[in-house]
Amino acid sequence: MDAVYSITSVLPVEILELIFNHLERHELIPVLGSNSIFHKTASRVVYRNISETSSVKALKLIKTLASNATYSRHVRSIDLDFANNLITANILRLLNRTLQQLISLTTLILDFSQTDNAADVAWIFQGCSFSLTTFTSSMRCDRSLAQFLAMQPKITELCLRGFNKEYEFALEPKALPKLEHFRTVLSYPSIVGEVLRGRPVESVSMSLYPGDVQTSLDTLLLSATAIKRLTVMSFESDPPVTLLPLIADRLPHLEAFHLVVLMTHYTHEILLEIGSSLVQFKALKYITFMAPGIPASFNDEKSIAEAWSRACPTLQTISFPRGWCGSRGTRIGHVSKIAMIKVFLSFTERPESRACSQLATGVGATRKLQKGARRGRMGREVLIWE
Repeated sequence: MDAVYSITSVLPVEILELIFNHLERHELIPVLGSNSIFHKTASRVVYRNISETSSVKALKLIKTLASNATYSRHVRSIDLDFANNLITANILRLLNRTLQQLISLTTLILDFSQTDNAADVAWIFQGCSFSLTTFTSSMRCDRSLAQFLAMQPKITELCLRGFNKEYEFALEPKALPKLEHFRTVLSYPSIVGEVLRGRPVESVSMSLYPGDVQTSLDTLLLSATAIKRLTVMSFESDPPVTLLPLIADRLPHLEAFHLVVLMTHYTHEILLEIGSSLVQFKALKYITFMAPGIPASFNDEKSIAEAWSRACPTLQTISFPRGWCGSRGTRIGHVSKIAMIKVFLSFTERPESRACSQLATGVGATRKLQKGARRGRMGREVLIWE
């Protein structure tokens, strides 16, 4: 009996695919060359979720997908990073042909350099028939991008993380009707407001800059539903004790709040004072506070956690740089400062802020972060252990 038919008679294609799902990418390469049955089954696994940060390999990949309809049909998720390279017009045209082939695509992560993002590159989506649920990109927010987003009604997660200027960016009122999660790093308040206005967004990750704090926070009121989860990276020099009342006034029913302060050093006294601001939150369950400053002892953090819990009885988890505390000040584990920065970056996918990168590399982390750290939606507890 032929070996191929004997294998498939014992193991259906569905079982083979389940087995191949447990193999690493490099382990699947020899499988592809075994026989036609293995090749057909393994190729579905190899091309289903693609993440390629090497620009050279990414170029080879899009050439393959542009010319092979069988492989491109398997792609559900693709992450391409050209942030460290300048892209020619020919490569953009090639990328356009590739994207037209990805008819089953649901997740797209696409990054370009700051130079390329200064130009209109959203035309690469012309002729595409895929229907996304997740879209992340560093490209500028302009009319072309707004037109593309208007053609993607199934998007629930959107991340715009480029260095945006105020281009003409106006979304159609009916665009993004299912949007639930929005993340941005360097967008103007006008862009944030344009995305949130009238849409059922319940979790937001954003940055606050001096002079734009109140305007940026006002955009949170434009969502069609109450925002339950908020992550903020603050470049404001004022202490966070002044920030929390501004947020509580607008979002009293917030359930999860993650705050990364970059410009203000915290002290034990400042943290205790923050407790008075938590009284205004009616449903807050999770809070993360991360800021540079004088390292506090665990006992100091425990006393702060107890004070915060008294001020806000609904709190279940309080996260500090030296440990996660339950509502009664019970220590859960030690977390490095760089890990807490990575908690915010896990929501924004990649760090664009030089200030954030400098802080992350300057806190003296002694070990490498876990490879492949979990990336989560807003409000999920994402933890990278030291």
